Amino acid sequence: MTAPERAPAQPSLRRLRSFGVQPDRDLGQNFLIDSNILGVIERAAELEGDDVVLEIGGGLGVLSEHLADRVRRVHVVEVDERLRAALEDAVGTRANVSVHWGDAMTLDLAALSPAPGKLVANLPYGIAAGVILRTIAELPSIGLWVAMAQREVGERLAAAPGSGAYGVPSVLAQLGCEVRVVRAIPRTVFHPVPGVDSVLVELRRRAGRPGDPADDVGGRRLRALVSGAFAHRRKTLVRSLALSGWPSGRGQVTAALAELGQAPDVRAERLSAEDFRALERILRT
Repeated sequence: MTAPERAPAQPSLRRLRSFGVQPDRDLGQNFLIDSNILGVIERAAELEGDDVVLEIGGGLGVLSEHLADRVRRVHVVEVDERLRAALEDAVGTRANVSVHWGDAMTLDLAALSPAPGKLVANLPYGIAAGVILRTIAELPSIGLWVAMAQREVGERLAAAPGSGAYGVPSVLAQLGCEVRVVRAIPRTVFHPVPGVDSVLVELRRRAGRPGDPADDVGGRRLRALVSGAFAHRRKTLVRSLALSGWPSGRGQVTAALAELGQAPDVRAERLSAEDFRALERILRT
């Protein structure tokens, strides 16, 4: 008679087996199975007892329960109802955890109460950049983001002007935040092992921004300017904006660039986030 197989001690592995969870690659599910990474995330997020934290992609709850032990309130967002039993096993008895079932890109995150001051998450690959940019624009209460994301996404958000990775996500993130890649994350800390590398990325909201909505990272005009400038990446910024239907004429855009000290044939990737902010202000007047 053989002894019964012992359940894994690591929470994610135990819940995978106990609740028969099959990771859904279409949802970008790569569950954290190395609990040592939790301490790395905790230190980067500078967790304090009075923090209210938003976690996107609760998954099997290993990060959720870690956060719940250390902060005042945790809002967990999860779209996959198949994980309900596993998440309840992790945080179902935690009075300071609220689980919100739905798509993080469409849920009314602004209605969360109390409002989160930090976002700490192992983000699903497919929505990582979108979630970060959405929460920068729509959740002014958040001052710090610490998230695991696909390496390409993290490096793009933190990219410097002139680099190949620099583009619309870089500008929109850097308009609102100081962005840096904290460290690389080994593939082996996830199950299933992803086919791409991951990083831990930190975004810290910039202070002292003007209150005019057009100066805000969520301002429609500023977003449209950035998107139009990069829409035809091989073209000059002036030409790209013209092709994208930007309302200002080429002469007006060229004059605005000259006022910023930029050449008339400059391409979008040469302008910093602050250059784009200044350019929008000039074109608005």
